[in-house]
Amino acid sequence: MFDSPLSASAYEVLQVAADVSDDDLRRAYRLRLRQTHPDTGGDAALFVQVQRAWERIGTSEARAAYDRGHGFAADAAQYAPEPSDAGGTGWRPRARATDTRPRARSFGQPGGWRRERYLTLMREWVGRGAELPDPYDPALVRSAPRELKRLLADALAEEATARIVADLGMGYTVWHDIAADPRDATLTLDHIVLGPSGLYAVLSGDFGGPVRLRRSELIGEGVAGSPIADLAAAARVVARGARVKFSGAIVVLPDDDVAAAVEEIGRVRGLAVAVIARSTLSTVLRRGLSGARDIGGNELFDIRTRLQQSVRFL
Repeated sequence: MFDSPLSASAYEVLQVAADVSDDDLRRAYRLRLRQTHPDTGGDAALFVQVQRAWERIGTSEARAAYDRGHGFAADAAQYAPEPSDAGGTGWRPRARATDTRPRARSFGQPGGWRRERYLTLMREWVGRGAELPDPYDPALVRSAPRELKRLLADALAEEATARIVADLGMGYTVWHDIAADPRDATLTLDHIVLGPSGLYAVLSGDFGGPVRLRRSELIGEGVAGSPIADLAAAARVVARGARVKFSGAIVVLPDDDVAAAVEEIGRVRGLAVAVIARSTLSTVLRRGLSGARDIGGNELFDIRTRLQQSVRFL
């Protein structure tokens, strides 16, 4: 919340301009609390957003830091990709200087095709021949059409998942940005994760705000289509092509956008599915989903070989 290219800014949640005075900001906060309080007919999710917006900009120090990081000040932070010290064809996040542990095996470029598409569309939107010194400047991103912001938000979400999975260790293998069926551009998987706890299809989502579940599908203001059904369908196509069986599917969302840290929703198209907060991803992948069968020894090696031979990247 507030950090996503898709989400409303703290100022927008409080319905004030970015240059509002401190006194007017405080008055706006109190008004929004009354308007959104559940006891007076307001929306509970929006009520929480109002409180978190105030936490971000309610004091001079917090407001200055927020402005720097979200494009309301001159030295704003960036949405640009982090530098990598990887070698070869696999993706790796930048290693910490004090961390010498082996990383998970990684193949593909998380968020890569979305960033490439974002850059192409951003240049077209700004205008051919127009100067574009920084396509990731937060102020520019905030003013861009939603289609562009969604591409960037999804790329950032995939990269966040990739960093977490990389730290699981050498017992895990992960493939990023998979074309489930090269003939159908709509069938894709953000990640496939193979480890001792099972084989999982993973969707890294960011819809710019809170989501909830209804009839085994995600709903919310920013949700379009049927993300869970599409994830299960893509996993089935990959499973048939590689002659493997997925243990389950996992939807990873920003912590602030889910009501429960881990919510296992049963089976969708025969596949166990869970919707989880990003901070729990490492724990869930180490533990596995309920009822999922552990994979080890020669079987793990065999599944990895089959996927290596069949996976095609976007």
